[in-house]
Amino acid sequence: MAGMAADVTFRLDDDALDALERALLKARATELGEVRRRTVRYTAGYGDATTRDVLDDESRQAQARFDALSAVLEAVRAARS
Repeated sequence: MAGMAADVTFRLDDDALDALERALLKARATELGEVRRRTVRYTAGYGDATTRDVLDDESRQAQARFDALSAVLEAVRAARS
């Protein structure tokens, strides 16, 4: 996904913007939990080499989702300013 960018424009009233921000925060917290859980399992040496490869890949994917949600949340907060 590196090198890709998207510009998205939409209009929301204050209530919808509040709801979007809450949803983004919840989704981001979920992804952070996944990143931490998988990283702990990976660094603790959980499973065989194949399992560790899967955990490492899943951790990177969760981190990418967390980063994307953080970027959208930042944009929502900037729009409020």
